[in-house]
Amino acid sequence: MLTVIYAAGLDEGLISTTVAQESFIHEFGLNASYLDTSQQANRLSNITSMVHIGSIPGALIAFLLCEHIGILWSMRQLCLLWLIGVVIVITSSGSIGQIYAGRFIMGLGIGQAGVISPTYLAEIAPAHARGMLVSLFGMSEYIGIRVGYFSSWGAALHISDSTARQWTVPQSIQIIVAGGLGLSSFLCEESPRRLCKAGKSDQARRALGRLWGLPVDHEDISSEIASIYSQLEAFQESSIYKSWVSSLKELLAVRTNQKRVLFVFSEQILSQWSGANSITTYAPELFSLLGLTGQSEKLFVTAIFGAVKFLASFFCAILLIDHVGRKSSLISGIIIQLIALLRHAMANRAAIAAIVFMYFVGIGWAIGWNSIQYLINAEIFPLHLRATGSSLLMCFHYTNRYGLSKAVPSMLLDSALQPKGTFWIFSTVTIFGLGWAWFLLPETAGRTLEETNDLFE
Repeated sequence: MLTVIYAAGLDEGLISTTVAQESFIHEFGLNASYLDTSQQANRLSNITSMVHIGSIPGALIAFLLCEHIGILWSMRQLCLLWLIGVVIVITSSGSIGQIYAGRFIMGLGIGQAGVISPTYLAEIAPAHARGMLVSLFGMSEYIGIRVGYFSSWGAALHISDSTARQWTVPQSIQIIVAGGLGLSSFLCEESPRRLCKAGKSDQARRALGRLWGLPVDHEDISSEIASIYSQLEAFQESSIYKSWVSSLKELLAVRTNQKRVLFVFSEQILSQWSGANSITTYAPELFSLLGLTGQSEKLFVTAIFGAVKFLASFFCAILLIDHVGRKSSLISGIIIQLIALLRHAMANRAAIAAIVFMYFVGIGWAIGWNSIQYLINAEIFPLHLRATGSSLLMCFHYTNRYGLSKAVPSMLLDSALQPKGTFWIFSTVTIFGLGWAWFLLPETAGRTLEETNDLFE
């Protein structure tokens, strides 16, 4: 269960505030006079988006490793990659190339987490709590974001902007988190579904019993193990798919699987391009556009933004996702996000009101898309294709995040769409997302993974 506390958003929170630190801006020439505004925006987006470039192959690596060494050892090696990347970043000493290299290696590790953690949680959770547990993974992203925001704000207050320590000290927190997560994985159980696939039924039963706090001969344990083997036997009888190439071929060639892929790909496009993630990544710059000027003031308001999103995500995970259902939670979140985005698209800048509505964008995203995207992704694919499907999907996920983080600084320029035009685009995509949720999303709350899988046949 310790994967629930994995702070997936720590890098996002740190890099969004790091690039706003005067020490970092000066050291890496983000506002250099020899760069025009377009080149400055390009350098900023290169730094922030490099992790997403690394995350794309990272998601593919996750599939290969999960199939060959299991989920827990996959978790341990991603922590090692993440840690190595952080060390390269904090020792860069003004080298922009080393920053790029370090953040790419960080991405190789972080990208795997988007596949491994939700899959693990979905596979160990009882049906009545699966929504809550996978949503807690989404919530843990906000734990990381909040830690990143507040640590950078604290560094801005107490460390001079004349020294690189102002940004390297907050960045170093990732070493502690990556190391702690890797060590804590030794306290976890391997996925019972993975053990069943390997023919280790006794180990699977014991692991599930420890995870659920039940005796190994309990009827719920027996029922779950029987359900797992039923699905495994069904696919073994119909066909044999052993290699990742064959799994990918089945995923893309079989009609029911094509339906699943199109479903989750459309979900990723609509969720990512609704703009909420870019607001998280570029929060200090956006708050500056809304009238905030002081560095400490911008970072403090950004830190509160992270706390608000965390509370909204926690509320959704505990009270909504398994009680009112996935569909109602998503629709509610999208409506909140849409109203706030439309306010930014239509109204003039007024600092206090604009900041409040920016917070409501984050609240809507936390209740809606961010709570649903990892859950649906983990629920939709059959067992023998779950790792392949999740990896393929997360590659697409990180490709969209890269495109968005790369595009937004240029979109905000006065010579391009400007903030108002950017928010109009986000609002339009959010409207399409509302239609998708209303007409296409089935309700999966309370169903086993095998029953959920049948909804997409």
